[in-house]
Amino acid sequence: MSFIKNNQNIYKSRFLFKRRLALLTGLISIAFLVVIGRFFYLQIFKYDFYKGLSENNRIAVIPNVPNRGLILDRNGIILADNYFVYSLEVTPSKVTNLNKTIDNLKPIVELSVSDLKQFKKILRESSSLDSIPIKTHLSEIDAARFAANKLQFEGVEIKSRLFRRYPKGSFASHLIGHINRINEEDKETIKKLGWQQNYKGTDSIGKLGIEKYYEARLHGTTGFQEVEIDANGNSVRILNNTPSIEGDAITLSIDANLQDIAENAFNKYRGALVAINPKNGEVLAFVSRPNFDPNHFVGGIDLDEWKLLNESLDKPMLNRAINGLYPPGSTIKPFVALAALENDIRKPPFNIKDPGFFTLPNSGHTYRDWKPFGHGTVDIVMAITISCDTFFYGLGIELGINKLSEFLSQFGFGKLTHIDMFGENAGLLPSTEWKQKRFKQPWYLGETVITSIGQGYTLVTPMQLGQAVATLANAGLTIQPRLIQSIKNSQTGKMEVFKNKMVQELHFKPEHLALVKEGMINVTQPGGTAASVGAGAPYKIAAKTGTAQVVEMKANQKYNPDRMNERHRDHALFIAYAPADDPTIAIALIVENGGHGGSTAGPIARKLMDYYLLKKVSSNKEENKVSPLESEYHD
Repeated sequence: MSFIKNNQNIYKSRFLFKRRLALLTGLISIAFLVVIGRFFYLQIFKYDFYKGLSENNRIAVIPNVPNRGLILDRNGIILADNYFVYSLEVTPSKVTNLNKTIDNLKPIVELSVSDLKQFKKILRESSSLDSIPIKTHLSEIDAARFAANKLQFEGVEIKSRLFRRYPKGSFASHLIGHINRINEEDKETIKKLGWQQNYKGTDSIGKLGIEKYYEARLHGTTGFQEVEIDANGNSVRILNNTPSIEGDAITLSIDANLQDIAENAFNKYRGALVAINPKNGEVLAFVSRPNFDPNHFVGGIDLDEWKLLNESLDKPMLNRAINGLYPPGSTIKPFVALAALENDIRKPPFNIKDPGFFTLPNSGHTYRDWKPFGHGTVDIVMAITISCDTFFYGLGIELGINKLSEFLSQFGFGKLTHIDMFGENAGLLPSTEWKQKRFKQPWYLGETVITSIGQGYTLVTPMQLGQAVATLANAGLTIQPRLIQSIKNSQTGKMEVFKNKMVQELHFKPEHLALVKEGMINVTQPGGTAASVGAGAPYKIAAKTGTAQVVEMKANQKYNPDRMNERHRDHALFIAYAPADDPTIAIALIVENGGHGGSTAGPIARKLMDYYLLKKVSSNKEENKVSPLESEYHD
């Protein structure tokens, strides 16, 4: 029995062993088949994919960043160009201890507090794989010291970088704009526009002005180098090289000499100026004061400096020419006068006896003229010449706000001019519908009264005012203003010249235009509100002065600038075109808190007209002398 039992146990053990062996063999066979299948999949189906990865392990694709296109004035004066500098750069992913590396660099290369602040800022905004400059514009001494100690600093190297330069500093800074480092918002824009491939290796982009508006033409086309590298990351040989194509050169319509005269003429004042050739829409000068130095933005501006610029009461970063909103003051009167004539209101010989005030019909409310005892007998030509408020108060009531605003809109008020620059403000042209929608209130007659002299809700930009006076000078023909004259293709050398783009042609009766023109010419003649501006000019100037209140005056309060805070003083405005019989330049400008347009803003315009028409630079000695009669004007 014991023998039989032992045989049974042996048989059972052998059976279990064979069963386990079969199971194990099956599992091994399945595993082997899986491995063979995987090898087959990788070798046959995924061959191209892994071959590519293998190639990438030994081939580095390095972008060739293109030279940015030049920006020049109409006479070929360079306003923006490029130059190479040596930059000390760190690749964080290749550095074991970043803080220790920076500490070890300090005795070798002079690193300022500003350098380190900027580095940390860029580090936060960048990938650890990026090469980040810790110091740009390395001196020869710093470069030599680092080269001698390079082996101590893994992940740190000297690179040659292309930097943007603005040779004339703060000159025309709002017009030219600037470049700055690409941020997250820029990356989204680049992605949206499908520019990712073309911006590989590029760390800056146009942020303002021409630099931003024409970014696509200025940037150029990025090239690429395929470089074979060894296991240590050192380049062995160049396998393929696609050169970059530099950006196109842009020639502006701006005359740099005229621009320089305009900027210097503002002196300490804040304000803006636009000068346009009414025949073709070319902007000849584009000023916003105060300005800033765009060179400080290249490669990233210091945070403290940015704070000073951004928080300054003078708002140097505000492009006043297209963003500044101001009441037009009496510069609106020629357009209001033309509206009246075209609507058969107050044609000569119609005139009024001006007592120095206007009383609203069916109301006891009185509106003063700038001249307390009035101007006597005034017709529409005289009303423009001496800027008679009383005449225009009544004229505005007869027109009505809706008819007046509808007419003014034809000149571009309340609309974008579509100049080739981002961020333009459309201004404001009020109406009954606008007020009801904005304030849920009806329109009052008294609001029409002050609108007729350029006060109240109406707001314009200097660019709009410039386009309006250019249209008036051009007898109703509106040509879209533009800052660009031509673009030279860097690859073909072909010049693309920009042509005039007519916006509209307004048809006014010649006799009505003649009356408005006569009034504006008389503004710069003896007895006009800007007689000193026209004094001694060998050409005729058609103009209109303007004053815009900054703070409201009480009913019997007399304006005294000497007793006011400087920032509470009235703005001085001036529009003009010349020669009056065949205009080739039209100007609109505002001097913030400058007082009267004729004595403060007018002389600036005269300097520009003298240079543009006569190639003469004014001496500044005679032109600012204001006659006793003219000094009374406060329109």
